[in-house]
Amino acid sequence: MNEDAQKLNALLDFDLLKKLVVGIGEVSEITGIPTRKIRYWEEKGAIQSETNTEGSTRRYNYLNVKKMLLIQEMIEEGFTLDAAIKKVEKRMVTLNEAFRKLADTVPDTEDNE
Repeated sequence: MNEDAQKLNALLDFDLLKKLVVGIGEVSEITGIPTRKIRYWEEKGAIQSETNTEGSTRRYNYLNVKKMLLIQEMIEEGFTLDAAIKKVEKRMVTLNEAFRKLADTVPDTEDNE
């Protein structure tokens, strides 16, 4: 298996994706989005951290990191923040519906054992 295929398989590793929760500093380092901007987007309701207790480090799951990357991409393409948030939310709903339908077509492996 080549390196590109291995990287793609990480996106299909749902157990890994469920465990993928990283701190705001790590998200900033990985995505190039400043922590101040990430905090602002959370205040605007575009994303939501896993940790909501006062004074604790904000941590973000895979879906929120994906949203951040999409929002940043749209802003770079000229969208306003509000327009980018609306478009990303619509895209996430569409993706969720598509994956839910896809999951319904996949036979449960426990039934086959």
